[in-house]
Amino acid sequence: MDRYLFPTVVLAALVGFVLATAFPGTPWLLEGAALFKELFLSVLKMIVAPLVFFSVLSGIVRLDAAKQLRRIGTLTIAYYVITTAFAITLGLTVVFLFHPWTNAPPLSAIETASTHATLIGTSENTFGALVRNLLAQMFVNPFAALAKLNILGIVTNSIVLGLSLLMVLPSDSVVKRSIHEITNAIYKLASWAVWVVPIGIVGIVYQMTTNANLALIGQLAAFSGVVIGTTLLHMVIILPSIAWLGGGIQPATLVKKTFRPIVVALSSSSSAATLPVSFHAANDLGVSSTTASFVLPLGATINMDGTALFEGVAAIFLAYLFGLDLNASATVTVFLVAMLASIGAPGIPSGSMAGMQMVLLAVGIPLEGILILLMVERPLDTIRTSANVLGDLVGCVVIDRHADVN
Repeated sequence: MDRYLFPTVVLAALVGFVLATAFPGTPWLLEGAALFKELFLSVLKMIVAPLVFFSVLSGIVRLDAAKQLRRIGTLTIAYYVITTAFAITLGLTVVFLFHPWTNAPPLSAIETASTHATLIGTSENTFGALVRNLLAQMFVNPFAALAKLNILGIVTNSIVLGLSLLMVLPSDSVVKRSIHEITNAIYKLASWAVWVVPIGIVGIVYQMTTNANLALIGQLAAFSGVVIGTTLLHMVIILPSIAWLGGGIQPATLVKKTFRPIVVALSSSSSAATLPVSFHAANDLGVSSTTASFVLPLGATINMDGTALFEGVAAIFLAYLFGLDLNASATVTVFLVAMLASIGAPGIPSGSMAGMQMVLLAVGIPLEGILILLMVERPLDTIRTSANVLGDLVGCVVIDRHADVN
């Protein structure tokens, strides 16, 4: 059924557009559109807290192999953190310098629903205020964080709990298996919830077409262009440079050896589905089986350069659409939450939307933004996945050279 989601979303958008064109401003259609949108948001808010908590917790618990492969584990985690941070920084830098969607006005006519979430304050810009705001949201009662949708609090508690479990539980612990099983169950629930998306799309497209004069189409095209261009910059310049300087692999050799997994990633939009081809490419690059068997599966779970870059750019884009001013505090929050959101990304259609929810809630951007992104998210997902897969393979090359596992 998953393969039908994107065509269904497109069809729903067309239905909303046709209804708005044929019956603009019709009262009962306006009420129906608002109802559809509220249904989607209610389902989203129902699952987001447990989804975020168990996604991060499961991702942390999966790092158990790092205790057995200490050096390679440390290098792998360091590489993933550094490259993900670099990708987000690149995305935020480009988007602050180049934001063509500002040629059209924000969507001020769209009524937004309150998320009732605990958000990072935006009234203070000093470094001390930034630190106090972040700490106040991070270190809170876990049940209060879940109840109030305090995303930073949820992520912090899940990381702390995950690290403590990692230290005290054996690798074959039933607790770890239970966490993974619960996480899979929540992913299944989330995959069901995804099918509410077309209903929400009908409502939001009807409202936007009626009120926004189709300006959003050009803004989405501009946003897509920025995401694709920045992701390609990361893939063509940054990652080959890391492979060359850190792994001794010439860019031409990297392109030749990684062409097949990138093509598979483009066609499948799944890092996990690309793993068999990635293992073969890693062998062609001279990476030891020990390194590849550890780095690639872990990277398919927590190394999401392209996803993190997309989330950073999308947050700035949606903030403009909804007329929000992201100051220094909110920008740092986007950086931190986008990094954390890449841990244990759920294996569901448009799975990065779970992380996107975290980013939006953390800085006070309405969840209606998810519906807007879903109109172009699927095509962009192919580019993001290619960047993620290439990042995993470059990591294999660099880590194998410096871990001395042979």
